Amino acid sequence: MIGPYGDSPVNEEEVLAALRRVVDPDLGKDIVTLGWVSDLKVDGGAVSFTLKLTTPACPFQQDLVRQSKEVLEAMGASRVQVNVVYDVPRTTPADNLATHKIRNIIAVGSGKGGVGKSTVAVNLAVALAMTGARVGLLDADIYGASVPLMIGANTPPEVAGENLLKPTEVAGIKVMSVGLLVPPGTPIIWRGALVTKAIQEFIANVDWGELDYMIVDLPPGTGDAPLTVAQNLKLTGAIIVTTPQRASLEVALKTLTMFRKLEVPIIGIVENMSYLVCPHCGREIDVFGKGSVETVARHMQVPFLGSIPIDPRLREAEDNGELLVDFQDSPAAKALMDIARRVASKVSLLAYSRKKEEGEEGGGLSAFLPMPPKR
Repeated sequence: MIGPYGDSPVNEEEVLAALRRVVDPDLGKDIVTLGWVSDLKVDGGAVSFTLKLTTPACPFQQDLVRQSKEVLEAMGASRVQVNVVYDVPRTTPADNLATHKIRNIIAVGSGKGGVGKSTVAVNLAVALAMTGARVGLLDADIYGASVPLMIGANTPPEVAGENLLKPTEVAGIKVMSVGLLVPPGTPIIWRGALVTKAIQEFIANVDWGELDYMIVDLPPGTGDAPLTVAQNLKLTGAIIVTTPQRASLEVALKTLTMFRKLEVPIIGIVENMSYLVCPHCGREIDVFGKGSVETVARHMQVPFLGSIPIDPRLREAEDNGELLVDFQDSPAAKALMDIARRVASKVSLLAYSRKKEEGEEGGGLSAFLPMPPKR
């Protein structure tokens, strides 16, 4: 290979210098500085290396690979091979026996019921799993456990050992819900203390195995269950789901404030049922006041993760236990996939930010992922 400034062969240092021009848009740093380049080999006109990304849901993967090839080919490389691997960073403590194999725990909450919180939780889990991530889905909505129906899980969890259950698996997603432990239609008539105990056991007495992401579907509001999850798990962060209607949004902000008081980072807020796409003409119909959630997100200084339209196909799929992969062409499915990529990106940003706080390599990320104020 001929070097960029003469006839001398290109060496590894010159290749690395070229790759320093490839910058991750989120972190604002180049892939060499971030430590994402390894196994570099230069052989004549051929260059190969491994690009280690922080999530299989990285929204910039194709761009980073393309830019890497372009800068190396511009140097004169006749062949460039980029091998992409993933190493999802940990934001949960490694010394917690119950969760030490779970790298990130994301709570999905809402102020009111009926706003699509479980829809977002289930499809976020499905979307992340579709990228190749190892995903678990914990249904902490004890009184209104709807996850099994939505994801098509109907097999009870197996006993994996003394006082240990093995979660049910659907499409590679590990699922645990009280709805898998009782006959269909059976109401859960428990006081708050029993709900708290059940959630604690779902965390400590379930063999979740190695997970990149655990998605926790919380019950609506600010009661015992959300508090139990926040206090018993070192949450990576919380996602708030609301419709744009004022009555829903105002209550959702109470849940957001609760997480801030509990010092749980807010990953972002989702506007569900944002608008209706007319099945005949394709026109967007504003039902509840599209855009109000994004406006409030800016005011509250939290990331806006996206809008999900009202889509009959999504409702039909969930009623039948079908998955996102079965209707990827629908507007709602596309929106959910985009939201999943943004969530994965925010989680990586948060992990990077925490490394900076611990004195490791990091950048100024407070503008990207607002943290709760220190008390």
